[in-house]
Amino acid sequence: MKQKSINQPASISGIGLHTGEVVNMTIKPADSNHGIRFRRVDLPCENREVLADVSKVFSTQRGTSLKSGDAVVHTVEHVLAALYAMEIDNAVIEVDGPEIPILDGSAAPFVEMIEKAGPTELDAEREVFKITEPITYRDENTGTEILALPNDHFEATVLIDFNSKILGQQYASLYDIKDFPEAIAPCRTFVFLHELEALIDQGLIKGGDLDNAIVIADVVMSEDKLQKLAKRLGKESITIEEEGILNTVKLHYSNEPARHKLLDIIGDISLLGKHVQGKIVAKKPGHTANVSFTKILKRKYREFQKLRAIPHYDPNKEPVYDNVQINELLPHRYPFLLIDKVIEITDKSVVAVKNVSINEAYFQGHFPGNPVMPGVLQIEAMAQTGGILVLSNVDEPKDWDTYFLKIDNAKFKYKVVPGDTLVFKLELLSPIRRGICNMFGSAYVGDRLVSEGELTAQIIKRNKDDQ
Repeated sequence: MKQKSINQPASISGIGLHTGEVVNMTIKPADSNHGIRFRRVDLPCENREVLADVSKVFSTQRGTSLKSGDAVVHTVEHVLAALYAMEIDNAVIEVDGPEIPILDGSAAPFVEMIEKAGPTELDAEREVFKITEPITYRDENTGTEILALPNDHFEATVLIDFNSKILGQQYASLYDIKDFPEAIAPCRTFVFLHELEALIDQGLIKGGDLDNAIVIADVVMSEDKLQKLAKRLGKESITIEEEGILNTVKLHYSNEPARHKLLDIIGDISLLGKHVQGKIVAKKPGHTANVSFTKILKRKYREFQKLRAIPHYDPNKEPVYDNVQINELLPHRYPFLLIDKVIEITDKSVVAVKNVSINEAYFQGHFPGNPVMPGVLQIEAMAQTGGILVLSNVDEPKDWDTYFLKIDNAKFKYKVVPGDTLVFKLELLSPIRRGICNMFGSAYVGDRLVSEGELTAQIIKRNKDDQ
């Protein structure tokens, strides 16, 4: 499936729920692999963009807030839910203030903006995180549980329980993301009546309006207190309806609060930056839990990427270069030739194999009775693998030598012992210039990453007098 953006910019204005500031917001098209980014156009050019990524979350107090450098954007979950549900992978969201407009407290206005702008398909393929095993999160203090299960499409179910006579247990489900615009997007945020004064005292909901939230009256409040609260909120008067909500709104659905919680979790999970193929089941979710769960998903996705990146080694397949041909490319010889064959090569990557034998000379001293392949030799084998890629593109490769310039971020995760088959994958990080090659190397035994590092080397032609 291809990535998507929008055809043309779409704009809207409104008040930020917590800051109370009027904000102008424009969603603009973006190229493939750009992702979703917020841009604070009211700030200087430096450090005014924030990637919509879970690593940028700095607060989950009554909403999800992102920060990068000087740029802060509050209450991002509703617009992100709309973009995710409308399958928009790439966009720039420009705002001239610190918070996304709350509008009517739902995602419906953002869905309308996207529909008006018109989704458009891009050339690049969309990356999808396919859930292949259960992924769980649990908070023992709150009783929150969130679970991701294998499924052939995205699906979500939410159960809420506020231990309230008015708002007790509710659940909501979304079986098809295409139903989001009608079934979930119009569902507004909600707050309990007893929380309102505390939120005002904390300097929050400065832009709060009883028209953009469902207020649940779960406590008995005298007429005098209701009128004082109405005054603080800028209303002439407020009353409590039979359903236990204030008279300023009518529910779209009897389980609208649960549906809104489902909206929130979609917005927060979108901070993974990838679409999820799986079923999300959440009990008593909230922004803090949603973000914590999304961080778990991100760790799992990185593991998934690494497993997917593991080169497949078929010992029955004829190699690209066997050990005789490698001798024609590399100047290394026993006991320092550390790769046996090359099984794959492109213009940007190369894969080679090393069969680790007890007959290796270094096992005499590393270590007697406990043979372990030295990590520095694994790095050397990576460098030789990278050298194959470089030297296969020059005339007379025997006339060239390869020298290390730098090794960065080398990590050794598991020991390598006799009997292991090492598979090395080297990928160019930048084009080769002036003989300088910058590569990222990974070494695998089976499906286990045993070492990795970023290598910089240079090939230099020998002087004929030195030969």
